[in-house]
Amino acid sequence: MSTQHKNLSDFSGTKIPSAAPYNFGIVVSEWNTEITNALYQGAYQNLVNNGALPENIFTYTVPGSFELTSGADLLLKNSKLDAVICLGCVIQGETRHFDFICNAVANGLSNVAIKYSKPVIFGVLTTNNQQQAIDRSGGKHGNKGDEAAVTAIKMANLVETLNS
Repeated sequence: MSTQHKNLSDFSGTKIPSAAPYNFGIVVSEWNTEITNALYQGAYQNLVNNGALPENIFTYTVPGSFELTSGADLLLKNSKLDAVICLGCVIQGETRHFDFICNAVANGLSNVAIKYSKPVIFGVLTTNNQQQAIDRSGGKHGNKGDEAAVTAIKMANLVETLNS
C-alpha cells in the first residue's frame, strides 16, 4: 500500500469509544526526542480529546526504544492500567542494530501484553530516515501517536466488553 499522499491518522470512518472510564500508561523513549515528543503530544491529546481524564494518564520516560518493554512491564506490574502505549522511534543506520532493536521491541511488547492480558500498544516508528519519521509524527502522513491512542482506547474497550 502506498502512503505517498495518505494521512494514516484519519479516523473519520471509525467509531472511537469514550476513553473516560479507562486508565492509560504512556511510556516514551528519550532517544530521537524531536520525534518521540511529537508522538507523545499526539497520543496524549487524542486520549484527552476522546474523553480520557488527564489524571488517568500516567507518563514515564525510558532511555531508548529497547527499554520500552521493561517500562511497559514495570507499569503493568505496579499499577492498575487498562492499556499501555509505547512510543519510540528507531531510524535505520548503517549497521544491523536497527533490525535487532526493532525485532526485540516488537516481540518484547507482545510478550508483555500476553503476560498481563492487557493491551500494550506498539507506537514505535521504524523508518529508513529522519524525514520519514517526521512525516509520521505529525507530518504529511499523520501522527503514529494518534493512532496508538485510538488503538489503546479501542483495545481497553474490547477488554471491558469481553469481561462484561
